[in-house]
Order: sequence, then C-alpha cells, then structure tokens
Amino acid sequence: MLGNFQQSNLRIAVGAKESTISDSLLKTKNLRQWLIPQTLSPELPETLETGLTFTSFLGFVSIQHKVEIANDNSLRLILSEGIDGYHEWVWGDGWVQSRLEGISLLPLKLGQTFSLLKLRQFVLSQEQVKLDKEDQ
Repeated sequence: MLGNFQQSNLRIAVGAKESTISDSLLKTKNLRQWLIPQTLSPELPETLETGLTFTSFLGFVSIQHKVEIANDNSLRLILSEGIDGYHEWVWGDGWVQSRLEGISLLPLKLGQTFSLLKLRQFVLSQEQVKLDKEDQ
C-alpha cells in the first residue's frame, strides 16, 4: 500500500443520548445522510452488523470496510484498499470518540475531523426532532 502511516484519536461532546448516536452510526439510512461526500454501496442492510463487508467511495477512491464489532456503543471497521487499517467508534450519553489508524495517501485526520463535526451536527438535529415529537 502506498501512503503514510497515520493515526488519530478524537473525542467530542455531543448533546445527545447514546441511542441517538448509536442510530446515527449503525443505521445505514442515517449514515448515508451525514457521511456525504463519502458514499456507501447501495446493497447495505438497514443496520450494520458484525461480519458485514461493504465498500464506500470518496470521489474515485474506494474503501473496503469489514464490520468487526457492531453493538449498542461501539463500531469497529477493518479498512482496506484506499485505507489499510481500522476505524473505531465508541460512544455514550453526550460523547463520541473516533480512533482511526492506517496507511493511506488520503489526509486521514482532516477527514476524521470533518466526519466528526458532520456527525455531531446530524446527531443534534436528530435529537431535536425527537424532542419536538415529545412536545406534541
């Protein structure tokens, strides 16, 4: 694999419940909404599950993902092709942590930061929708 070894571990505060964060990371319908400009292969099931393999695309770069762990508060993806390494997500009430490690020509930390900010924005909007429904 061509590229540099890169690693990054970022944690952000998110004013949302663990279940909202979980739905945003494990439900493919939600992933497709906030992961833009990265796109996911169309044949994905409704929820990411351990053992699932899929491809995402960032422009002309394809990234193969194998779901190693998928549960209520963590997701670990083994990456190959455009990135050789792994991406691990862990979350709880009010926070999300992302750990990314791999060899790639892509600027991984920049992409990871951008993704976390987009995830936070999406999660907060989903949490607001839930609150609005409760008020009705």
